[in-house]
Amino acid sequence: MTLPAKRPLAWLVPALLGGLLPAPVLAQAADDAANAAALEALVITATRNQRQADDSSQRVTVIDREQIERQLAISDDPGQVLSQLIPSYSPSRQKLSNAGESFRGRSPLFLIDGVPQTNPLRDSARDSYTIDLSMVERIEVIHGASAEHGLGATGGIINFVTRRAEAGELNQHVGIQLTSDDDFESEGLGHKLDYRLSGQTADWDYLVAASRQQRGVFYDGNDEVVGIAYPGELQDSTSYDLFARLGYWIDDHQNLEVSVNHFDLEEGDDYVPVSGDRDAGIPTTARPGTPDGDPGFNEVTTARLAYGHDDWFGNRLDAQLYHQRFRAQFATTPYFPYQEGGETRFDQTRNASDKLGAKFTLSRGGLLDDRLTLTTGLDLLQDETTQTLVHTGRTYVPESQFRNLAAFLQGDLAVTERLTLNAGVRHEYAELNVGNFSTLDRTTDDGDPKDVTQDLVAVEGGSPDFNETLFNAGATYQANDWLQLYANYSEGFGMPDVGRVLRGIDQPGQNIDDLLQLQPIVTDNREIGARFDWENYGLELSYYESNSDFGERLAFDGATGSWVGNREKTEIQGVEVTGEMRLGDAHELRLTYTHAEGESDTDGDGSVDTELTGLNIAPDTLRLAWSADWNERLSSHLQVSHYFDRSVEDPELEFDGYGLVDASLAYRLPQGRLSLGVENLTDEQYITYYSQAGRVSDDYYFAGRGRTLTLGYQLDF
Repeated sequence: MTLPAKRPLAWLVPALLGGLLPAPVLAQAADDAANAAALEALVITATRNQRQADDSSQRVTVIDREQIERQLAISDDPGQVLSQLIPSYSPSRQKLSNAGESFRGRSPLFLIDGVPQTNPLRDSARDSYTIDLSMVERIEVIHGASAEHGLGATGGIINFVTRRAEAGELNQHVGIQLTSDDDFESEGLGHKLDYRLSGQTADWDYLVAASRQQRGVFYDGNDEVVGIAYPGELQDSTSYDLFARLGYWIDDHQNLEVSVNHFDLEEGDDYVPVSGDRDAGIPTTARPGTPDGDPGFNEVTTARLAYGHDDWFGNRLDAQLYHQRFRAQFATTPYFPYQEGGETRFDQTRNASDKLGAKFTLSRGGLLDDRLTLTTGLDLLQDETTQTLVHTGRTYVPESQFRNLAAFLQGDLAVTERLTLNAGVRHEYAELNVGNFSTLDRTTDDGDPKDVTQDLVAVEGGSPDFNETLFNAGATYQANDWLQLYANYSEGFGMPDVGRVLRGIDQPGQNIDDLLQLQPIVTDNREIGARFDWENYGLELSYYESNSDFGERLAFDGATGSWVGNREKTEIQGVEVTGEMRLGDAHELRLTYTHAEGESDTDGDGSVDTELTGLNIAPDTLRLAWSADWNERLSSHLQVSHYFDRSVEDPELEFDGYGLVDASLAYRLPQGRLSLGVENLTDEQYITYYSQAGRVSDDYYFAGRGRTLTLGYQLDF
C-alpha cells in the first residue's frame, strides 16, 4: 500500500482497480496504473451509488490483496485478519464462532460480492467463515450503520470482493503453507494447498480455484493445548473451498457473470475439552479423546448471477440474483438430554438457512450540469430457517420464513468543486411467518430433569409485518490540497435473532403477532471526521455515536445454556485514529488507535445505565505496523498490538490487557515467492479478550495461541 500523493484516498486506486474495470480492459488498466490517481471512475463496490473513494462522507477502509497476504503469512484465521486491519473490530476469539466479535460495538453485515452472508432469522455467529481468503481480492469496509444493502448492517458492512480473471489466455497459481507450534509437535502440524486457473479469451473470462486446509491443534504460550469450544472450533479441523466465475461481454457496455462458491469446514473428533478454573487463573484445555456425537461443521454454498450495463438509455444498470444454502452443526452439550437404551445421552443442534434474493440498481449521472447523480433500486430477500436437534429430530427453532422488500433513492450533489452533499431514503417492508409450534421439552423421557428442566410451551404462530423508513445524509468538504472534512448521519435496519426469541418463550398463551421482542432494530449512526494528506504522511480521525432506542444486548442464561437477546436502549460512542507514513520508497509505518464505550438501559426506565461488556465493546486498542522492502527480493512486516485494560460494573468481566507481536519475511526466488510468518513472536501467555470480558465460565476460559510458525511458497505461471 502506498500513501496518497496528491488526493485524499488516492492510494486506494491500486486496491480497487482489479475488481472494478471490465475484464477486457484490465491489461490496459495495468499499463495506466502509474496515472491511476487521475482516474475519476473508481468506486467502492460496497456502495450502491458507485461512490468514489475520496467522496465518501462515511469512514471507509479498503484492504487490498497485499495486506491480506501479509496477514495470511502470519495467521489463517479470518477473525485475526479482520481484527488487525479494521479499526474498531473486536479481537478475534480464535474460534469458528465469531460471537462477540463486534464492529463499532454492533453486528456487521458480511457480504461476498454484495451477497449477504448474515442470516437474518438465526444468527449462527459463523458468517465470517463462509469463504477462504485465498479466493478474496480485497475487502471493502463501510464503518457504522448502513442501509445500503438492507438487513443487518447495524455496525457496518464488510464486503469480500472475490478474485477476477487476470489478463491473458491462461494464468495459473499454486500455493502451499505449513504451520506448526514452536516445539514442532506432530499434533500441532497443519498444511494448506491452493490452486487457481484464470484467463480471458475473446468475449469470455473465467476463473476456477480450489483450496484445502488441515489444521492441527493449537498450543498456548505455556505449551498446553488450547481448549475446545462448543460453538465451533478452528483447531483440529479440515476445510476446503471451491470457487468458479464465468463472465461474458455482450458488447462494450454490458456483461453477464455467474459465480459459485462452496465452503466446507468440518471439526475434528480427536480431542475433548477439559474445564479450566477461572478463579484460579487456569485456562480451559483439551486432551486426546473421542467427543460425543458427530463433528460440527460449516457448509455454505453461494451462487450469484449478475448483469451490468453502463449505458442503458443513459443510465448505469446493475442487477443480480443470488441463492445461499447455509448449514451449521454444533457439538453436543448437556442442555439437550434424551434417553436411548436406558441411558441418558445428549443431543446437538443444526441450523439450516436458505436465502433467495435479488438486487436491482439504476444510476444516472450528468444531471444539473454534471453535478448531480441519482441512484435508485429495489432489493428482494426471502430467508427460510429452522434449527433442529440432530439425533432426536426435535425442533429447537421452528421453521420460519422471512420476506423483505426495500426500495431506495440516493442523491449525490457537487455543490461546488470543494463541497459535496449526499442524501438518501430507503423504505423497508418485512414479513415474518411462523406456524404454530411448541418449545423444546428439555426433560428426559423418564421424567428425570437432570440439570435442566424446561416444560413444553405451546405458541400460536403468526405473520407480523414491519415497516421502517430509513434516512441518511452526509457532506464532504475539501478544505485545501491536504485536508478533507466529512460528516454523516445514517440509519441501519436489522432484525433481532428471531430464533433466540422463539426458542426462549417460557410463558403459555404467547402468540407471534404480539411479541415486542421481534420488533426491528433501527440504529442511528452519527459521524464526523477529517482526512489529512501531506505527501508522504496520511492521517484520518473520526468520532462516531451509534444509538438504538430498541437495540439487542446478548446475555447468557445459565439455566438453559442458551443466549438470550435482551431488547434494550443502547448508546455507543467511539474514536478511530489511523496514521500512515512513508519513508522513501522502501518503508511504510502505520498506526491505529481506537476507543469505544457504551451503555444500555437494563431497567427499562428510558435512560442508559449499565456499561456494555466485552460481548459488545472492544477494548481500547493501539496497533503499530512496519512494512519494509529491503531490496527487489526481500521484504518484511512487523506488527504490534496492545489491548488496554478495561473495567465495567461487573468485576468478573474486567479485562487485563495484553500485548502481542507478529512478524513475517518474504523472499522472491527466481521462481516463486517464499514466506515465513511468526504469530505471537514473544510467545506471550494470555487469556483472550472474549474469555476475560465476554463470559464468566470455566469451560470458556481460553488461552490465546502461543508462538506459531507458518512457512509458505507461492508460484504464478
